[in-house]
Amino acid sequence: MNLTIQNLTVSYSDNPVLNNIGDRWVAGQINGIIGSNGAGKSTLLKAIAGLIPAKGTLSFCGTMIDKDTQNREIAYMAQDNGATSSLTVIEVVLLGRLNSLGLTIPESYVNEAMTHLNAFGLYHLHTRTLDALSGGQRQLVYLAQALFRNPKILLLDEPTAALDLRHQLLVLEHVRRYAQEMGAIVAVAMHDLTLAAHFSDRIIAIDAGQVIAHGKPIDVLTRDLLGQLYGVEADVSIGSSGRVHIVPTATVKRAGHAN
Repeated sequence: MNLTIQNLTVSYSDNPVLNNIGDRWVAGQINGIIGSNGAGKSTLLKAIAGLIPAKGTLSFCGTMIDKDTQNREIAYMAQDNGATSSLTVIEVVLLGRLNSLGLTIPESYVNEAMTHLNAFGLYHLHTRTLDALSGGQRQLVYLAQALFRNPKILLLDEPTAALDLRHQLLVLEHVRRYAQEMGAIVAVAMHDLTLAAHFSDRIIAIDAGQVIAHGKPIDVLTRDLLGQLYGVEADVSIGSSGRVHIVPTATVKRAGHAN
């Protein structure tokens, strides 16, 4: 199972935001998408999810992706989901399968939704309304909703941005387990490069709407690449686990970018 992206281009008012993006994502892997603010990470995920107009070709298992496939097989979680609601937490999660809900909700659906909430430590909050939660808790509820859809393609935009250290790890461990056990295609836009290196099977580096590098974290996350991508000097090392560790140390001028 794979997702093939060919010549994906997005423009706003004739200004290109993504320019001929191409890549191939396979089942069971996490693709970590990195880049500076405004590089095009969120736009890429939204274009694949069908949320914004785009040119190019998207195919899933060799078949062109249409609106029905996007609605049925893809789950997308936005970076800045500050939405509040008087719905309860369990009701919000159940809305992940809105198209299959009837007047009576199967007990199996409720049990499955509760399992996802329990994975993020939210089981005890299932009757609380969404607007009574913190921003980080709401973020976890929407992630549980996305996973409850059982998508074959899971697109997450900064899913750990509002979370404490423990919940950052809980989320990424759960997402990795979902990718491996369900054979899902997963892409995660991230700013924390050490977390991206630890949990991603592949890294896709985007700068000014173009992919400038992709591959294994150990091959992509180099001092030179980080200087080009972010305008920073960084200490890059390999830890005892064999994973890349990154510590930014200073800013530097980026060629072609205003400071």
